[in-house]
Amino acid sequence: MPPKVFHGAIVHSISLGELEIAENATLVVNVSGEIVAFKKSENQEIVVPEDAEIHQLAHGEFLIPGFVDTHNHAPQWPMRGLGQALHILEWLDQVTFPVEARFADAAYARKTYENTVSDFLRQGITTASYYSSRHAEATRILAEICLEKGQRAFVGKCNMDRNAPEYICEQSAADSLRETEECVAHIRRLPGCDNPKHALVKPVLTPRFAICCTPDLLRGLGDMMKADDDLAMQTHFNEAEQEIKATRELFPELAAKSEADLYESYDLMGPRSILAHCTIMTDYDKERVKALSCGVAHCPIANMTVGGGFMVAPVRDFLRRGIKVGLGTDSGGGWASQMLSVIRQAMIASNAREVMSQGQDKGLSLEEVFYLATLGGANVMCLEDQIGNFGVGKQFDASWVSTTSGLDSAMTPREDGDSLRIMFEKYIMSGDDRNISHVFVRGRRVAGTRQ
Repeated sequence: MPPKVFHGAIVHSISLGELEIAENATLVVNVSGEIVAFKKSENQEIVVPEDAEIHQLAHGEFLIPGFVDTHNHAPQWPMRGLGQALHILEWLDQVTFPVEARFADAAYARKTYENTVSDFLRQGITTASYYSSRHAEATRILAEICLEKGQRAFVGKCNMDRNAPEYICEQSAADSLRETEECVAHIRRLPGCDNPKHALVKPVLTPRFAICCTPDLLRGLGDMMKADDDLAMQTHFNEAEQEIKATRELFPELAAKSEADLYESYDLMGPRSILAHCTIMTDYDKERVKALSCGVAHCPIANMTVGGGFMVAPVRDFLRRGIKVGLGTDSGGGWASQMLSVIRQAMIASNAREVMSQGQDKGLSLEEVFYLATLGGANVMCLEDQIGNFGVGKQFDASWVSTTSGLDSAMTPREDGDSLRIMFEKYIMSGDDRNISHVFVRGRRVAGTRQ
């Protein structure tokens, strides 16, 4: 791959609530896909490699960092939007488990995951933290497809050795742990994935939630995480009243404590822990999540459509406390594979939270939700030194956005005189995948509408 030079408009997050909007920028990307220069004004000088591909962005086009999806169930991609009126445990039994059971068929898994990964890439999701099904072969296939298609990903075999139908429940904690170890080893043997620092695809431990895991399974996963400094963990955390009640019944010692204490007791809480949902949180829960440097995967579409109740995570309070927060599509738990839809719903959910908190938790701004979808998600996945914005030294994961002036997409039409900020806002609030001309991961084009 030759070096690349991009001339044109760039929009990215510097921090929560702070966008950098560069009208006439130049980015230089080396052969390894790393950003080696970022010129933001005409007064700066940079060295352009002689053999570089030159890409000129036209008026109405701009680069943004790739979106980071911190919570995604890959096998639920074909069931998006189903069972939205059900409570969480009924939804799992009636809709989710029957669909996920189909991934015991490797041919079905390969066909579906080919489409799944391609769909998320065309939406500009360059990084995803995937739950696979509980099937080891399907998990290996998912990891291989992510690598083949060029998506940066965490891939985990879902662990569940109790409280699931016999046709999908694992036979024992020992079986689940053995298959998990095999999947971790397989992913790390994939081309270029043996060095954790530079791996495009990484393994992640994935206990579905405490309800589906025996103490022996949680203990074994905690031992794996404690012994491996690069192994992340993802699970569902304080998602719904029904789930919390069931967890307390299964772990009676938890009655006066919290899920944070439960997972911490098994060594599963720390900087590499990705906690999905976190909708029903006490101050104690928040204090422990912050103290242990865990990250929250906020999934506003799923939280407000499945689970039983209008569940709105206290994101403003998380941010006030300094807790890491990113966004998640949640795939089947929601109805969208588009991060743009999640961004919009995050704003709506935050407005509802402002009303519920009597004005204490202010709604999120456009700048803030864009941060959550990019640099915030990178922080949750401990990838902030590699991706999330266009800092020099980071890898070039990006979408080339082309705004439209007619009926070429759902986007509010671009008009003469629109500033770059206005065009960016129109895209975020009304655009779709037709506005994404190119998607890059590590400087390599992996998707897009334009050839």
